Amino acid sequence: MQLKQVPRDALLKPLQAVSGIVERRHTLPILSNVLLEQRGGLLYVTATDLEMQITAKSELNVAGEQAITVGARKLQDLLRALPDESLLHVDPGASRLTLKSGKSRFNLQTLPAADFPRIAMSAEQKQSIALAQRDLRRMLRLVEFAMAQQDIRYYLNGMLLVLEGDKLIAVATDGHRLSYACMVIGGARERQEVILPRKTVQELSKLLSDSEEPINIDLLANQIRFRFGSIELISKVIDGKFPDYNRVIPTGYTRNCQLARIDLLQALQRAAILANEKFRGVRLVLADKSLKIVCTNSEQEEAEEELETGYSGEPLDIAFNINYVLDVLVNLADSDVTLSFGDGTSSALITVPDRDDYKYVVMPMRI
Repeated sequence: MQLKQVPRDALLKPLQAVSGIVERRHTLPILSNVLLEQRGGLLYVTATDLEMQITAKSELNVAGEQAITVGARKLQDLLRALPDESLLHVDPGASRLTLKSGKSRFNLQTLPAADFPRIAMSAEQKQSIALAQRDLRRMLRLVEFAMAQQDIRYYLNGMLLVLEGDKLIAVATDGHRLSYACMVIGGARERQEVILPRKTVQELSKLLSDSEEPINIDLLANQIRFRFGSIELISKVIDGKFPDYNRVIPTGYTRNCQLARIDLLQALQRAAILANEKFRGVRLVLADKSLKIVCTNSEQEEAEEELETGYSGEPLDIAFNINYVLDVLVNLADSDVTLSFGDGTSSALITVPDRDDYKYVVMPMRI
């Protein structure tokens, strides 16, 4: 892999795309490395954590084939520290990679490419879909914040993707709240469910662009593959049964209150300053034409906000974790939201007026 006069970004850009999954401390030293492969005039950079593998490529227009592995973090830090317009000379030896730029010279330790553990691709491909990166990115943003973290119910530590008819559905829940988003993708497909690991969802969110450029999704036996731009991401999926989200989403609520999303968000953000640091509770007091937001803390401090509404039903006093309500309002982009309630012990439903492609359910709490 003797490369001469290579622009810094030809190496740095694909490295940045894959290095997010590299573990800093791992029992297998080679997992701290990235695989650099030169073939067909292209440079392929691959990283893996054994559950997920990301490959990004860039054009080199240099003949020859060769492969090595090198420490991901050190190489990335060195490349970032060089001037933007730097030209690189890359020269691998038996156990060292020499990187030169101008009068700078660096020797990095390498490990054999043959030892790099690639994820074996499943031969059984079940279904494939293609959509705009922007659409998938938006869907992930609306759902990913509700994923559980290190829950003993391992299937909650990820996001459910469902192909059904002409729709793609994404659902996440941590047992206290549930976020559901749906989009029409055309065609007619068999129903198929997969649970994406939390880390896969987060990496995908970072890598997707806000553009109409396509992303291809291949559902394989116990794997999923995403191909977009110069990137290929392969991930194992979680083997488990996700809860029936249709049973969790309430229907038939009669206490409905429509509000400007920004007004509600800003009122909650102000009130949250005085919310109890441990319990993070907020009381929502719904009355004729008004919604009161009340937060108190252990120092006997209190915040009260009042918003005008068109509500005219039965009064209600109910409490929630204020962070759970803020999460959804921050990630929605719509101008208005509808809050729907049952009684004082039932979950609240947050939706967008005149749309049924997004639903957010949050359990009440006692204060």
